[in-house]
Amino acid sequence: MAYFGKMKGHTQSPPRVSWTEILWSWIGSFIGIAAVGLIHFTLLDHTSLIMIIGSFGASAVLVYGAIRSPLAQPRNLIGGHMLSAVIGVAAFQFAGGIPWLAAALAVSIAIALMHLTKTLHPPGGATALIAVIGGDSVHQLGYLYVLMPAGLGALVMLVIALLVNNLEPKRRYPEFWI
Repeated sequence: MAYFGKMKGHTQSPPRVSWTEILWSWIGSFIGIAAVGLIHFTLLDHTSLIMIIGSFGASAVLVYGAIRSPLAQPRNLIGGHMLSAVIGVAAFQFAGGIPWLAAALAVSIAIALMHLTKTLHPPGGATALIAVIGGDSVHQLGYLYVLMPAGLGALVMLVIALLVNNLEPKRRYPEFWI
């Protein structure tokens, strides 16, 4: 019974954030995703390269909406995406013929290595998974996937986070770099 008792939770839900906080989160996420999307659709769409991946949506939640979270800091954003991209590509190359195995290896190894390197960023798990299930356009990139979209996209989002999150006097980003 103690095992199931832990599932009831032990604290109350945090209070709602202010309308100002919501507005700044919206502005940051809009500009961040728009910048990454603009680069993709104006510069890269006619090439075999990609810039925007689904895991950046989750990163936007963290770096624009939960800016004080340890998981949203620059080290975690950049390191989490790039490390997970390496692992995802390697998992696909090692076990891509067995997609469920490659997917499980990519995500679980990425989590373990992010923990070990203090770069835990939950969207990194999706970045690793996308390297496995992303289809031919992703698979053809091979390890270039680490630099673009994973690294460069995360870097664009970081620059926007630094600019936007510090406009409001009560917001400060980052909490730490290393």
